[in-house]
Amino acid sequence: MLEPPIEFTRDDYKGRPSTLCPGCGHDSISARIINAYFRNKISPYDVIKMSGIGCSSKSPAYFLGRSHGFNALHGRMPSVTTGAMTVNHNLKAIGVSGDGDTGNIGLGQFKHLVRRNVPMVYIIENNGVYGLTKGQFSATADYKQELKYAGRNDLMPIDLCLEALVAGCDFVARSFAGDARQVDVLLDAAMRHKGTAVLDIISPCVTFNNEPDSRKSYPWGKEHEEPLHEITFVPDREEIEVDYEPGTVIDVEMHDGTFIQLRKIDQESYLPGDRFEAMRLLQQARAEGQFITGLIYINPETESWSQKMALPEESLVHLEDDKLRPSRESLDKIMAELM
Repeated sequence: MLEPPIEFTRDDYKGRPSTLCPGCGHDSISARIINAYFRNKISPYDVIKMSGIGCSSKSPAYFLGRSHGFNALHGRMPSVTTGAMTVNHNLKAIGVSGDGDTGNIGLGQFKHLVRRNVPMVYIIENNGVYGLTKGQFSATADYKQELKYAGRNDLMPIDLCLEALVAGCDFVARSFAGDARQVDVLLDAAMRHKGTAVLDIISPCVTFNNEPDSRKSYPWGKEHEEPLHEITFVPDREEIEVDYEPGTVIDVEMHDGTFIQLRKIDQESYLPGDRFEAMRLLQQARAEGQFITGLIYINPETESWSQKMALPEESLVHLEDDKLRPSRESLDKIMAELM
């Protein structure tokens, strides 16, 4: 890793001014990303930020302006990230995608990235619509939802957390863009996970999908959110503690001045280390119309893509040609064996 040439300030982690609609949840997520990398003292020069196409995929322009970056084709961010992390696994990758970019055109690529366990933080800014192309339904849109311009959606939604679990993902979490505190903690944990960390964040589209009956809206999310647990992240150097009892409810003020209620579930009643229990929980939440947030599943013993590929400690991109290419003698031996 490069040694920081200066003592970075928070401003050094910012990007360009946002051009998204005022009140868009994506901007809140960008602010959380800026805070997370500044808080964890990660040099922006060591980060590669990836995206596809859509409102969500514009947002990497608004954070970590000093970092490497690549804006891929629609749905193709996973394969480009796989290539980047194969040749330079010492970079810290963060990808920002949307429900259309991941759940529609990019679903196949998403599933293969997850099963390979490419080391990256994979954020899905999930609003249930194609906001950049005037509000058509995406694969996560609510069943029988009606929108002014798109009509009625008669297809069942895809749960991207469930898709990640089925594909073998070892870190799956969900949050709400209006819950800054929870997003902060989940980002801290995701950044330290060795493989693919999927963080599905409900991020309301204030222009096309913010009606109270939409499960991707601010009003619905604040009324129906059911936190799995009051989570804290325990870094290597110290433990973070909370001071209220399991089974109690507290009011938490959000960054926009609104309040949500958090119910702390007893840790004995839900532990995020059982993949099948996580799947059951997601299915039950869908049936009951609940908005479950928190760390849904984690396997800390995961083996990352870099380990599976037995990549050397030094990144491939920094190796000399004679270490990357087989010798003439090796090629002659291989060809002889094929004759």
